[in-house]
Amino acid sequence: MENLLLFIQNHAPYLLNHKYLFLFLGGMIEGMNSLVLGGFIASTGQVKLQFLLPLLVVAHTINGYGWYLVGYLGGAKALDKWGHKNKISHQVINKIQDYFKRYSGRTIMFAKFTFSLEIATMILCGSLNYNLKKFSKYNFYGSAGWVAMTVFIGYFFGQSFKLIFTVLKSFTLLVLFLAAAIIIVYILKILLKKYFIGYLTIQEKIKEWTEKIRDCFDDLMKNGVK
Repeated sequence: MENLLLFIQNHAPYLLNHKYLFLFLGGMIEGMNSLVLGGFIASTGQVKLQFLLPLLVVAHTINGYGWYLVGYLGGAKALDKWGHKNKISHQVINKIQDYFKRYSGRTIMFAKFTFSLEIATMILCGSLNYNLKKFSKYNFYGSAGWVAMTVFIGYFFGQSFKLIFTVLKSFTLLVLFLAAAIIIVYILKILLKKYFIGYLTIQEKIKEWTEKIRDCFDDLMKNGVK
C-alpha cells in the first residue's frame, strides 16, 4: 500500500492525464488497491463510474485468464509453487480441489473474494484444463462481484472524505481515508478466506459422514439379504 501511495505521488501529473489507462492496468496487474483507488477517484468526479466499473471488470477478468494460463502451462507444479510461496497448505489446496470437482462454478466465483485463494483457484482451473467456456462465465461473474464491492467501498470513503475536506483541508487526511478503505477491503478478504476454508472443512466432514452412513446402510442391506 505504501508503494502505491508513493507511486501516485511521484507520477501524479501523468496519472491525471491517463486515469482510465492507469486504473485499467492496475486492475489487471495489481488488483485490490487499484480497484479501491478507482472508486475513491470516481467519488471526486475525475472519472465516470459508469465507464470505470465495466473497465475494471474487464481488467480483473483478464487477470483471471492470466492465472488460468499459468496453471495451463505449468500444471500441478505451478499450483504447488504458488501454495508454498503464499503458505497455503496442501490440506487446504486438497480441500479446494475436492470441492471444485463437485461445485466448480461456486469455487471460482467465491474464490474471487478471498485473499490468496483466488490465484490458487485460477491456477487450479488451468492445471485441470477446466472447460474454458465455463471458466469464462464464472470468472466474469466473480470479477464483476468483487469489482463492484471494492469500488463501492472506495467510493464511499471518497464521499466521506469530501464531506470532511470542506471543513479540514489536508493531504494527510486524503491518504488516511484511502488507506482506511484499502485496509477494510484487505480485512474483508482475509475474513472471507477464513470463512471459505471453514466452509470447505464442514463440507468435507459432511461428505465423510455421508459416506460412512451409506456404507453402514449397505452393510445392513447385505446382512439382511443373507
